Amino acid sequence: MMSAGEYAKRLYSGEIPWLDDENKPLLLILPGLVAFLTFMFYPVLYTVYLSLTDARPSNLFNPERTIEFIGTANYQQILADPQFWNSVGVTWLFMAVSVLLKVLLGLGIALVLTHDRVRGKRFMRSLVIAPMGFPGIFTIVIWAGIFSPARFGLANQFIRWLGGVIPFFSGDSIAWMSERWMAFFAYIVTEVWLAYPFMVIIIVSALQNVSDELLDAAKIDGANYLSRIRHVVLPSIKRPLLFASILTAAASFNQFLIPFVFNRGGPARQNELVIVYGYREAFNFNQYGEGAAVMLVATLFIGIFMWINVKKGKLADGVNEV
Repeated sequence: MMSAGEYAKRLYSGEIPWLDDENKPLLLILPGLVAFLTFMFYPVLYTVYLSLTDARPSNLFNPERTIEFIGTANYQQILADPQFWNSVGVTWLFMAVSVLLKVLLGLGIALVLTHDRVRGKRFMRSLVIAPMGFPGIFTIVIWAGIFSPARFGLANQFIRWLGGVIPFFSGDSIAWMSERWMAFFAYIVTEVWLAYPFMVIIIVSALQNVSDELLDAAKIDGANYLSRIRHVVLPSIKRPLLFASILTAAASFNQFLIPFVFNRGGPARQNELVIVYGYREAFNFNQYGEGAAVMLVATLFIGIFMWINVKKGKLADGVNEV
């Protein structure tokens, strides 16, 4: 322990008493820490503050009017709104279905790309991850055109083609954005297209670390291909697969662009995901306080979801081990 006199002496000589050789690396993380507090921590605190006030454009941007503290009134308002709970339910359903399809599609493609009999795997991998190279909004607008309710929409053209091939299939055009579950289906397809390359990258990396000895032993025991996948491959890649699933689930829960670009969460707000609901409360109804409350409640929901899955999946085991 440094005495007060020695501390004052070193400080007077221009030294920083606590910054010895062991603590100097702290200077390397200081810029990042300042940036985090400025661009992440402060906005979160400001959002919490707004959620406890009656903030709206009339008082937030008008110096002659003041913002009043109303406590938890905004939270009580949104929790009593049936539309909020509808948006929460639709969001969880959207997340569950999209994650399941992304895992199945990603796993299937990854198994093909790592199979010994497949040729040109490097070229195929570059094609698979191509969707990641396009801006999200660009891809979403393209898919919105594909699901256009007009006859020239690619999805409706495909349906008409099926009608000419499959007996007893009408092949009539579908008003994709005017029917709830058709619009929901369009959301899912677009979300899967946007996110499946991420799943493929993670799963391909995990598959390359599967023990060849275990696979050979399973072959000797007479296990067929599906049995080897079930009893050897899946247990070996369980942790990275769960990790990727949690990350993509959080992204799906926070999805905004797809429903907003397609039909604003319609028809009649039936497919309104929770982030779109919060955006509408803030910018359509000018209830900034309620919008902030919605975002914080959504953050709490997804935070609890991720914590439970990390805990149950034991993904944090060994983090504190030296």
